Amino acid sequence: MEQQRLAAVTGTGGPGSGYAVGGRLVLTSAHVTGPAGSRVTVFHPAGGGTAGGTVVWAGTPRERDDAALVLVDDSPHWRPPAAPVRWGRLVTTRPGAVCETWGVPDEAQRPRLAVEAEQLAGRINPGTGFVNSQYVMDLDQHPPHWPAEGTSPWGGLSGAAVYCGTVVTGVVAADRARSAHGRLNVVPAYVLLHDPAFRTALARYCDGPVEGLEAVEFQHLTDPAHGPAALRPPATPAALLEAGRQVVPFHGREDLLAELRAWCALGGFGAWLLHGPGGQGKTRLAHHLGRRLTADGWTVLWPRAAATPEQLRPLRSAARSLLVVLDYAETRTHQLTALVEAAAEHPGTSAFKLLLLARTAGDWWEQARIATRLAEDHLTTARTHRLAPLEDDPDRRAGHYRDAARALAAELPLVDGLTGHEWAAAAAALPSPQGLAQDAYGNALTLHMTALADLLDTTRSEPAHRTKAAQDVEDRLLGHESRYWLSSATVRGISPGLSMDTLKTALAAAHLTGADDREHADVLWQHVPALTDQPRDRRDQVTAWLAALYPTTVIDPDGQPWGALQPDRLAERHIGRTLEADPRLADHLVDGADDTRTGRLLTVYSRAAAHTVFQNRLDNRLTELCVRHHRLLTPLIISTATRTNHPQPLIDALDAIAAEPAVRLDDLYNLLPSTSHRLAPTATRLAQRLVQHHRTLAETDPDAHLANLATALNNLSLRLGETGRWDEGLAAVQEALAIRRTLAEADPDAHLTGLATALNVLSLRLGETGRWEEGLAAVQEATDHFRVLAQADPGAHLPRLASALNNLSLGLNEVGRRKEGVAAAQEAAGRLRALAEADPDAHLPNLALALNNLSVQLGEVGRREEGLAAVQEATDLRALAEANPDAHLPNLAQALDTLSNQLGDAGRREESLAAALEATDHFRALAEANPDAHLPNLAMALDTLSNQLGDAGRREESLTAIEEAVVIRRALAQSNPVLFEADLRQSLEVLARLEGLEQPARDALAEHVSDEDS
Repeated sequence: MEQQRLAAVTGTGGPGSGYAVGGRLVLTSAHVTGPAGSRVTVFHPAGGGTAGGTVVWAGTPRERDDAALVLVDDSPHWRPPAAPVRWGRLVTTRPGAVCETWGVPDEAQRPRLAVEAEQLAGRINPGTGFVNSQYVMDLDQHPPHWPAEGTSPWGGLSGAAVYCGTVVTGVVAADRARSAHGRLNVVPAYVLLHDPAFRTALARYCDGPVEGLEAVEFQHLTDPAHGPAALRPPATPAALLEAGRQVVPFHGREDLLAELRAWCALGGFGAWLLHGPGGQGKTRLAHHLGRRLTADGWTVLWPRAAATPEQLRPLRSAARSLLVVLDYAETRTHQLTALVEAAAEHPGTSAFKLLLLARTAGDWWEQARIATRLAEDHLTTARTHRLAPLEDDPDRRAGHYRDAARALAAELPLVDGLTGHEWAAAAAALPSPQGLAQDAYGNALTLHMTALADLLDTTRSEPAHRTKAAQDVEDRLLGHESRYWLSSATVRGISPGLSMDTLKTALAAAHLTGADDREHADVLWQHVPALTDQPRDRRDQVTAWLAALYPTTVIDPDGQPWGALQPDRLAERHIGRTLEADPRLADHLVDGADDTRTGRLLTVYSRAAAHTVFQNRLDNRLTELCVRHHRLLTPLIISTATRTNHPQPLIDALDAIAAEPAVRLDDLYNLLPSTSHRLAPTATRLAQRLVQHHRTLAETDPDAHLANLATALNNLSLRLGETGRWDEGLAAVQEALAIRRTLAEADPDAHLTGLATALNVLSLRLGETGRWEEGLAAVQEATDHFRVLAQADPGAHLPRLASALNNLSLGLNEVGRRKEGVAAAQEAAGRLRALAEADPDAHLPNLALALNNLSVQLGEVGRREEGLAAVQEATDLRALAEANPDAHLPNLAQALDTLSNQLGDAGRREESLAAALEATDHFRALAEANPDAHLPNLAMALDTLSNQLGDAGRREESLTAIEEAVVIRRALAQSNPVLFEADLRQSLEVLARLEGLEQPARDALAEHVSDEDS
């Protein structure tokens, strides 16, 4: 609580306490003031005199809304606060919420002395008084001795604000009866803010609408960048573009907003990922949704990036509907896991929704969805939506540009130094920008930034050249921002002592790595060359300068020292320009940084490099940075590459690192995920280099290196298979097998395992190229070898035997020996089930694969109920696997496709269609990243989807799906008719049936599968 806000109020009900909540508005008690329109006197304790005031809103004295708002007269004796207060409510039922109040009770007063104040501490148990919408404050202090019967020592305290942390949570109403003066009745803030008249008064006299009620128990988790921005004036013009301010009125996306509202209204748990490029409107949409929900009584939380999983887990206690918005979710998967764990322990009596915002829905998302059993359980059905450009109609952009200019002009006078300009007239006189038909103006933020830059240009003494290039608008805005950087630095006395270039570099460094607190900030400055030799007080001045320019919205002297230059694209452009001018800055920042800071640097650097204005120049510099520091950065390069929306510089770095003479290729290869859609080409190239490396060694010393060459060839075959290069993969494993046979003949004990492994991989590659009989022979031999090995050492070889049995079942099924195939699949699943019971982390994913295969084969021999049970177990078991998601997303998609077919056969149409839709979505994402490997699976999933849509009576959608499958399969059949012609005929048959062709025409259509016009 703030002493300067404390007030004493005297009205028709006698003396009471009050608290300045913003402007000239004082919160107090209705039984002190009397009804609306009443006159009262107000003064600051220890102040210089009294002021009059008028009651502008009043609740009912002695009832649940016993509070009032007083508008103090314009008086020299009244000091209005600098900003409005924040309001909060308790949102859990956890007892013991710490609180405080401050007022002028009778107990503190002494004759012939000035009115004295008393500050009281206590706790609130949310379950006490909830029936009558009341809080009860249990005082920590021992109740005072009060001899006057029929009165209370707390008389005069009525109207005092009650704070929990940094938010006003209520207002003191009265001493609680039969509590021996140890408890106070409190009117909750939520009761007041539910009254439209109360909110109207606040909005009218506190310069803007109330942002809503914050969650008392979770306020320490709030991200400063998304806190109540309206509580502070904009320090610079760019602050007007912060998404939370919503200066430009929200428009568009009505259908999506309605979907999100309906999703929230369903209650229970739910997760939704919104992704799209920076400036597409993700954060604006989330803030708009949050405001709507807050008005409906929801709690909306934007967790801060530094919140630990342990700090997030108490969200499980939320007793009111909760929406958690996780911004930049792709960089915060550890928090997502913690939020899922909290949701799993939530009782479910109220809604618990996760809204994830990200620039991409790539590998990171698939990893997060199956990172743990709980993640799979809760995120498998999560919705995913890519935001399309908001301003997609060029004819409407001029109108939206003018709307933005008018809205920004209305707020620009709030920026220090911009009050004397005729902004409304300037906005009205602005011509529409040239080139509005450019695709870049489809991005709403680009349009808004252009409007702001054009307005600011009107303050220049010389007319500004208004470039036609939308991509230059960030630089134009940064030019205006730099005026505020210099002005603030001059006022604080750090300029000209520090040059503007030095300060700009400090700003870029601050946003590249961030800082948890002021001490960490000082460590950061010591790695900025121009600040390294500066004394501590000068470095602290730089911290204070940044905090003034871009303040946080949470008052915490031990917390994050500064906020963010927003919008993010503006910060990224500034970082890019700084790194362009000083490429070695990043080297200095990497030196001594921990993994968290270094990972942030790589992520932000890659985002900055993505700006087209840099024309790949920063790409090369980021790659060079990674190569220079590869001993430190390689694991972080790999992890960042899987989640950033601009991974190519990092992928190029990995390729360059592999070429470094001092790098051990085997060690680097082992750092890569066992399977990664995004890194699959890189892994393949590295596997090829390993083959070359071991081949050279083997030529010199075959006895020492031939086995390693065989292993490298085997790995290369697996990687080539992942990228759809099956013929090359077949050649690699055939060479590996030839080596293994030679070695095993000389020393079977040492090389039988390698021989069997090569045979197992060979069977896969032969099957992918349509040579099923040969593949069956290979896997039968592999199975026989693994049986012998497993008898001698079951711990080492039973998993390999199970893998071979699974592949054996596939081969048997393909050559028509289906009953034998089922038997092999059952044995594989049985062995893996036993292994998974002993070591679930290692074997549950493989068990899920085997169960999916078993399900397919059981279905093909007519045992559909058993098949359905098997694939259901497969999807359940996959939810338990804490494995690399890149390795298992294709398997999950396959299981869902199988599940769809089995559910369809069982007549469970809605479930079947849902599984088909999800399988298709997964395979579509996989095929976008790796078409050679996954286009056949996408066509298969589209076949299934077409069938399920047809069964649901959705003929047009069914036709669209099968048409897409035909296009894919025709292209595949042209490149490999042996493998794909039969599949194409099948899709054409379905297409002909849906188009209503008679049987002769359908036969003719199927006969011309290689004709593009068929």
